[in-house]
This record gives sequence, structure tokens and C-alpha cells, in this order.
Amino acid sequence: MKDSSNFSAAERVESLKAGSVAAFSCLLGFGAIALGNSLILADRLDSLASLQVREIDLNFALRGTIALLGGFLFGVTYRYAIRRDTNPQLKSGAVLAFGLVRAFGQLDAGLFFDAGKMPALQELLPFAVRGVESVVLFAIAGLVLDWAIGRSWIKPFDS
Repeated sequence: MKDSSNFSAAERVESLKAGSVAAFSCLLGFGAIALGNSLILADRLDSLASLQVREIDLNFALRGTIALLGGFLFGVTYRYAIRRDTNPQLKSGAVLAFGLVRAFGQLDAGLFFDAGKMPALQELLPFAVRGVESVVLFAIAGLVLDWAIGRSWIKPFDS
């Protein structure tokens, strides 16, 4: 059976490397953000108490796994999107697109407000923080990928 794609095995390996680097960058960023939320934000603001990580349970592990998988997909896509381009809008657009999709997904999963009642700021604040976290996760991954590409550890996609 003939492979219908134009991607060589070397290109696929580079994409796997980019995805892996971004995945672990997002996972480490997720852990650092969770620690920061627990030690700083949740401790100081009652409205952010839901960000507190009290134990490493199945919920936390699942959220970490989602960050890992999202980071992998981001890394592969980012490598193909930026190619050899130095356009900062392209790079930040890819980061923002992935971050906002993740943030809106969390918002959609967490919003269960009464239809006739406008939610209070305290109810929306944790979602805003999670939205910023999402963008920061992919920004970290983008910076690490740019750093790795700049050192020729990962080759940019040749179009």
C-alpha cells in the first residue's frame, strides 16, 4: 500500500520530537501553575479556593494528562504552522488559538449557571484564571520549541 502523504520519515520524527518537547513543557508548566495557584492565589482569595490542589488524585492526574496531550498536539501543529517563518503574529496566533480553545473548553464544561441569573464576578474569576493559565501553558511550550529549533535540536518543517 502506497503512503499518500508527502512527509518523509525524517519529517515525522522531527514532528514527534516537537510534540514530545511541547507535551513535557505543558506538563511541567501545568504542575508549576497548580503549585502557584495552591500556594498563592487560592490561599489569598476565597473566590479562587477551587484552584487549590489538596491532593494528587484522579482529577488532577486527568487534567495533567489533558495538558500533556494538548501540548503534544500543539507541538506538532506549531512546527508545521511556523515552518521557517519569523513572523511573531503567526507564532503568537498559534499559541493564542490553542490557549483559547482550551480555555473555552474549560469554561463550557464548568458553566452551570441559572439561565435567568447573571453570574457574580466571584463565580467567573476562577474561569478567567484558568483561561490565562491555558494561554500561558502554550506560550511556555512555544518558547521552548523556538529555543529547541534555534539550537537545531528540532528542525523546522521544510515546505
